[in-house]
Amino acid sequence: MTQTSSSSTGRRGVVFLGKRQVEVRDFEIPTPGQGEVRLQVKASTLCGSDLNLIYRKETWKPGPGQYKGCVGGHEPCGIIDAVGPGVTQFKVGDRCVVYHISGCGTCHDCRKGWFLMCKNEAGVRKAYGYQRDGGHSNYMLVLEQNICKLPDELTYVDGAMTACGVATAYTACCRANVSGRDRVLVTGLGPVGVCLAMLAKAMGAMVWATEVSTERCAFAEKLGIQVIPSSEGIASALLEVTNGKGFEVCFDASGNGKARHLCLEVAREWGRVVYVGEGGDVSFSPSPMLLHKQITLYGSWVCNLEQMEDCLEFLARWNLHPETAVTHRYSIEDASTAYEMFDAGKTGKVAFVWE
Repeated sequence: MTQTSSSSTGRRGVVFLGKRQVEVRDFEIPTPGQGEVRLQVKASTLCGSDLNLIYRKETWKPGPGQYKGCVGGHEPCGIIDAVGPGVTQFKVGDRCVVYHISGCGTCHDCRKGWFLMCKNEAGVRKAYGYQRDGGHSNYMLVLEQNICKLPDELTYVDGAMTACGVATAYTACCRANVSGRDRVLVTGLGPVGVCLAMLAKAMGAMVWATEVSTERCAFAEKLGIQVIPSSEGIASALLEVTNGKGFEVCFDASGNGKARHLCLEVAREWGRVVYVGEGGDVSFSPSPMLLHKQITLYGSWVCNLEQMEDCLEFLARWNLHPETAVTHRYSIEDASTAYEMFDAGKTGKVAFVWE
């Protein structure tokens, strides 16, 4: 039997139309089915992958990545106001963050919490905001296996940030084993880059960052990040702050080929380089830049469920609030303005917030 609490009527959600067009539509408030909870969404942040994959899209090709015209948004956080049959670990009133991919739950990757990498060929892998209704709505249905409890110390916006960007940054820091022994460079100060810098500092590292956008450089500096704006002689300027030795860890959060190359240039011998930013390309000579410097090069893609839970715990323990990286807040009724602003590439994080 479904457990529920009293809630307001009406549901509104953002739907992507492609060609940089979005629309806010009315939907029925859904009833949770077997193993599902209904989340009253309190915050849902915008992600750069939305821009690339669905907001700017001209057409959608058939296949597992096809956008179904559902409610967008894969970074939601809220409070459970109803639970369906079979839900055992969560209850009405629990504050939760959504892991944004649902998998089959039985393949090897799913058993490790890597729903993102579900290999089930039956088409059961679905992303919230792409093939399942997402968080840009005041209500959404979520499988119990796809939620993490939000610590009391964190805000709903902190949770929404962690649903993708912060947890992605945390996982990359873990891949590089960041510690107080390291000098860290972050290239690209979009939301993920800012989160990388914040987390690396919390882990004890000395952190520098570089970025081409003057607006994003200024914002990062307000957050206490040491920034060296990108310029023609950026490699020399970065090496100078390390006394010519280079950085033990370099993260690229931009996906830009020049930035990826720069990470390899300024990495210290025996250093670790992590590519986090999606898209783009890079070309480099492996012998002098990778082999002879004994560099370890990682690719890091989002996170698994365990890492998201760990990330939330550490944010609370460190009293670290990624909400500070949000520069713009909107109602979903202003979805068009919000996405136009985010698409300009000059903001920090942009969020839809329900009071």
